[in-house]
Amino acid sequence: MSSQEDVAAEPGPATEDDATTGDVITVTIGATVPTGFEHTAAEEVKEKIGVDARISKDRGRIYFPITTDKLFQVHLLRSVDNLFVVVEEFDNYQFKESKEETLMELQQLASKLPWTNALEVWKLNGTLKKKKGFRRGGNSTKVKPNSEATDATVADSEQQEPSQEASDAESQMQAESMPDAEASTQESEETAPEAKLIKFRVTCNRAGDKHSFSSNEVARDFGGAVQEFFQWKADMTKFDIEVLVNIHNVEVVIGIALTEESLHRRNISHFGPTTLRSTLCYGMLRLCKPRLSDIIFDPMCGTGAIPLEGAIEFNSSFYVAGDNNDMAVNRTVNNICHIQKRRADKGSASGLPIDTVQWDLCNLPIRTGSVDIVITDMPFGKRMGSRKKNWDLYPSCLREMARVCTPGSGKAVLLTQDKKCFAKAVSRMGGLWRKLHIVWVNVGGLHAGVYLLKRTAALFGQTPEDIYESRGTANAEGNDKDDKELS
Repeated sequence: MSSQEDVAAEPGPATEDDATTGDVITVTIGATVPTGFEHTAAEEVKEKIGVDARISKDRGRIYFPITTDKLFQVHLLRSVDNLFVVVEEFDNYQFKESKEETLMELQQLASKLPWTNALEVWKLNGTLKKKKGFRRGGNSTKVKPNSEATDATVADSEQQEPSQEASDAESQMQAESMPDAEASTQESEETAPEAKLIKFRVTCNRAGDKHSFSSNEVARDFGGAVQEFFQWKADMTKFDIEVLVNIHNVEVVIGIALTEESLHRRNISHFGPTTLRSTLCYGMLRLCKPRLSDIIFDPMCGTGAIPLEGAIEFNSSFYVAGDNNDMAVNRTVNNICHIQKRRADKGSASGLPIDTVQWDLCNLPIRTGSVDIVITDMPFGKRMGSRKKNWDLYPSCLREMARVCTPGSGKAVLLTQDKKCFAKAVSRMGGLWRKLHIVWVNVGGLHAGVYLLKRTAALFGQTPEDIYESRGTANAEGNDKDDKELS
């Protein structure tokens, strides 16, 4: 990481027509991930790319080095939402006392940052060239001399910590235009219509309660300086480059986005009211470590986000997706068909190891002890169901899950925000479930928990005395071995 004095100025601005060829360089890639699953994402980076990832002080982000010849590999990661290339990092940025001084310093910083490598990676990345609004013609767009308006949108709640009430909403700013002194350059642009002018926007994410400035102000002033330095055109919607300014207390990271939209939308074409991010589904699946030929089922599948992610990424197991709502089952079927068609169009003849059923959650048409893993998103009692109904629903479904799950080796990975109700329901199961691990996550701004449960060796329907006796025999050996594997 750099100090504020170490940043060297670049010789001049870059344009879209610059050559993208050159030597292989090493850059730092930043990735936003579901909060709580930062370690899971770091493990995946190590497993698939072979480098160590650093977890940011700000929850929900990781950083790792990569060479430009392996840039395509970052898009194969399944646990990351958005990707960006780091221009510069400051781990202890010394903000000035007053807002005016701080904003002035940030404006001056824009022309001193080492942009070259990050811009080279942006060009190599190629995703922005596929953007719907990307200009393919040769006509340039003139930079207007009058100032542009600012705009702000609420940040994605899944990237904001619910406890950070002082955090600013994500600010997306259309930078101020060039000073009047530079208006004379317009004539040359009119005579050279073949020149391509890059469009950009600046997005600022700020977390912390000791800042004298807002995200809007940082995006506006830093964006104005970026425009003046590069002579780019500010555009909030049809932009080619998105410059990111991430501020978390005294940590400041400047980057350039490599993804047009979050990668978590990859599997779903028919959304429901509570569809989970595919990246969160991936983290839940890695938590339960699916094995070859495991039977994995989701009794409250909704749109099928979890079993679909599993069928694609952990396809050595078989998935059963079910729900009591016919609309949810239809959405799941449509999502499966969409993926199947997409795979067929690419020449893949193999189908997905998944089936869909409509059923009564508390009376499942599944043989006792035949399921290896139960994994589901339980109703929070917010957008679906109610807190009051959860007190009856949770014990009933946990008992039925225990019935179908294999005693001694079965596992359950359950997501819920109704933590009090869930804890009480588990305690009333008569020893059928044992809590192994909890991952605290942020789901749509709600503080929720992903619970990893182990199915004990107790047989379903045993009396408390039978359960106690079974714990002292078969459970003693089997659980110790499984606990070691899961730790």
